[in-house]
Amino acid sequence: MNFQLFKVGKIWHVRYSVDRKRVQQSTGETDRQRAEQLAERRFRHARLWARDSKEMPTLSELTSQWLVVHVSSSSRAHVKVVETFGRLHLHGLGDVLIDELTTDDVELARVRYLETHAPVSANQWLKVLRLLCNWAVRRGLIPAVPFRVRALKVQKRPRATLPVSLVLQWLAAIDARERDRDGVRTAVRLMLGLGLRESETITARWEWLDIDRRIYVPGRTKGREADPLPVPDWLFDYLMERRQPAGLMLTKSGGKPYAAGFTRAAMLDANRAVGAPHVTPHRLRGSFATLLSREGVPVQDIQRALRHKNLMTTASYLEVDLQTVALGQRTLAEKIGFGLHVEPVGAPVASTTAQTQQ
Repeated sequence: MNFQLFKVGKIWHVRYSVDRKRVQQSTGETDRQRAEQLAERRFRHARLWARDSKEMPTLSELTSQWLVVHVSSSSRAHVKVVETFGRLHLHGLGDVLIDELTTDDVELARVRYLETHAPVSANQWLKVLRLLCNWAVRRGLIPAVPFRVRALKVQKRPRATLPVSLVLQWLAAIDARERDRDGVRTAVRLMLGLGLRESETITARWEWLDIDRRIYVPGRTKGREADPLPVPDWLFDYLMERRQPAGLMLTKSGGKPYAAGFTRAAMLDANRAVGAPHVTPHRLRGSFATLLSREGVPVQDIQRALRHKNLMTTASYLEVDLQTVALGQRTLAEKIGFGLHVEPVGAPVASTTAQTQQ
């Protein structure tokens, strides 16, 4: 600690030196713990200003700085989430200096956010706020995230997974809707067969498809990975019918790329047509992961296919199949001996003579 606290009457005061200048101020607090927290923030802020190296930004300014630095290196979706946070969801925190963000401030802002949004969305809001503050820590603006707020507990519900039995009908429904418009039809198959994100289908290029080895290497991904993905036979044959020497795999009639969300309407229509659950572009990627898991593919291999850095992220994509659990229970019971058929007591038993004659 590089400052001193002392009392004047019931009020705690702080004394410190910055650039050989002595500063003495009242904290206005009677509680020592709150006074110490306030004194630490003031001392840290004064030291940064004295060095004249990094001006402490407000949360709104920090958001703008993050966008300037990351707009060319982060995915469009990631940038859009942060941009929307800074434009619509600061809820009174925009003009607060980031080192003065308190737990009470953040909790109050979250209450305001919850007036119009669901709890699961509020947890995403909190993640963005932490992302910005952690970025400020890495830049040396603040020593640590200045607030402690836990995520809300949210009741988890099973998420939609496209059933294997409906896949062909579902694809046929999309084909019927799109007719000769090949963009959505191909994008859906790339997501289903390779687990690509919708954004990765928009940037997919023919040069990234290795015909000899039957692999596809995404050249522009969310996490900047370039892992080769095996192309299943059914998808390989589909792509070969449409193969071009180079260029984007998917384009509009004028040759322009598609915009984000271009497959969603077709998927929702196909869901209604065949009675499938609420499959969206993101849940189609989750279906890819879940179906691989049910076929016995190890989760670390699925992680590699989805290009996740964290195994827990991959695990969150996988939905539990209780039918698989029931099948495993029956198999285990048979191995133990619980599954052996035993004649009930009192049942008639054929005589030895009858058995011999037979």
